[in-house]
Amino acid sequence: MRLCLMLQAMAQFMGQVRGWKARFDPDRVVMSGGATGAQETLAFCLANPGEAFLVPTPYYPGFDRDCCWRSGVKLLPIECHSSNDFRITREAVVAAYESATSNGVRVKGILITNPSNPLGTTADRATLAMLATFATEHRVHLICDEIYAGSVFAKPEYVSIAEVIERDAPGADRDLIHIAYSLSKDFGLPGFRVGIVYSYNDAVVACARKMSSFGLVSSQTQLFLAKMLGDEEFMARFLRESARRLAARHEMFTSGLREVGIGCLGGNAGLFSWMDLRGMLREKTAEAELELWRVIIRKVKLNVSPGTSFHCGEPGWFRVCHANMDDETMGVALSRIRDFVRQHQQQKAKAQRWAARGHLHLSLQRHGAMASQYHALSSPMAALLSPQSPLVHAAS
Repeated sequence: MRLCLMLQAMAQFMGQVRGWKARFDPDRVVMSGGATGAQETLAFCLANPGEAFLVPTPYYPGFDRDCCWRSGVKLLPIECHSSNDFRITREAVVAAYESATSNGVRVKGILITNPSNPLGTTADRATLAMLATFATEHRVHLICDEIYAGSVFAKPEYVSIAEVIERDAPGADRDLIHIAYSLSKDFGLPGFRVGIVYSYNDAVVACARKMSSFGLVSSQTQLFLAKMLGDEEFMARFLRESARRLAARHEMFTSGLREVGIGCLGGNAGLFSWMDLRGMLREKTAEAELELWRVIIRKVKLNVSPGTSFHCGEPGWFRVCHANMDDETMGVALSRIRDFVRQHQQQKAKAQRWAARGHLHLSLQRHGAMASQYHALSSPMAALLSPQSPLVHAAS
């Protein structure tokens, strides 16, 4: 009885959080032990060991655990780039698919997060329709992790794959479409371990329901959540207030970074920002990114995540979670980031001044071996290599 109430309440809430633009059948809702359990269940249901899901980069690193550790499924990247704000293109999907098949790897699905973790952006209607169409054409599954669906705080409005297959891609094969969800992010309830598999495929629903025995949600948790999610008026107020606070915090953080010339990817969802520190790298390599990350962790005392941990192919991006602290702590964090950036800018300017001085030459008469020594000391390279050079100390 409690499970029935919970499934009905969850189906109602999933429709409400998506603006009632899609309907959800309670009989297709399967409970699991958190989003981790939902993703692993889908991996077991949809693929065999050695087969692969394609995943747009950058992506949530927990997928490497959730989808791969026990199922043996591989994750292969769909390379996305900052030049178009890391949007997923059909060309990138085709390239990833053809690369996998040419290497003898069978692709069984495409896995995306919408809204994206770590980007904090939402996929547009055309992109989702393209993915649904591609999945149908190539007979692969499309898994949409919509764990941040209730944490969209700005335009463009959120579009779910459930809405797209009803309105924008009616020809898509629904048997290939699956949604993963959890209450851990939108409600801050990770300890409740409530994940959701929603599938349009009867066989997947049946299999997932059997597998849910290995990650049951307690009866007490189900009863509590059924009452909460079933209160449509409360849910509406909660979602509005959550969006308001997330928008205010996002603006506070990004505007604070703009004061010192640091940008973030334009985001409209999630609990974090995708911060661009490419200009602070010693060189454009993953090693330099990790070097900068260690300085931020150990000296600036801020817990940020480097882009390499999200399989980002462009060094210098960092995910910063800014919704899990109070305003005072947020102010301290911003102050530390700004101080760190200003110090870096001052050191860089000082190094550039010293490098410019290296082009000055002394007007002295020089002969023989002495002349070569003077020439060496007055060259720009000498300033870079000398242990006494301010450039060396500025870079350390």
